[in-house]
Amino acid sequence: MDLKFLASVYLALFVIMDPPGVIPVFLALAGRRGSAAMARLALQAALTAFGVIVLFALLGDRILQFLGISLPAMQVSGGLLLLVVSLELLTGKTDEPTEVDDVNVAMVPLGTPLLAGPGAIVATILFVRQADTAPEIVSLVVAIVAIHVTIYLVMRFSVVLARILRPTGILVLTRIAGLLVAAIAVQLIADGVFGFIAANR
Repeated sequence: MDLKFLASVYLALFVIMDPPGVIPVFLALAGRRGSAAMARLALQAALTAFGVIVLFALLGDRILQFLGISLPAMQVSGGLLLLVVSLELLTGKTDEPTEVDDVNVAMVPLGTPLLAGPGAIVATILFVRQADTAPEIVSLVVAIVAIHVTIYLVMRFSVVLARILRPTGILVLTRIAGLLVAAIAVQLIADGVFGFIAANR
């Protein structure tokens, strides 16, 4: 196992996927549910992100080439999706979710594009291209598994934070999360637009 390569992959994905930064959004979307529902949601979100990253690790280059999708296109689409989510957080439309919504929220926006977004997908594809030897491949697999275990644990234990904040605190956090997600959305859209401009010069 190549420990240096493992560390570089793990740290890069940690910075891009930003598990601590997902906590406010996770609590905003799931904080009013019971502990069991929040734990289930954390697992579903982590597994969704893991599935997306593994899919693009195995078939990323082929998928993007076959569909003719560029990174700017992924950034703009992810930004628009997050913009819709931010509006829901700011207007309070996520306050009384149903059981069906548990699965939807775990997949979108938590699993993707907040966790497994364009940045994480592209980084994974690049790391796959770099992994030429068996130790590097093993290290890549371990790093991907490790980052998603980290993501699950961070969200899972945010249940304790939800108990401390109470419904009023979570409501305030929901509005703050809405602003943060809106800013992330605008940044993604801007990066995508500038990417389109740079690619067509």
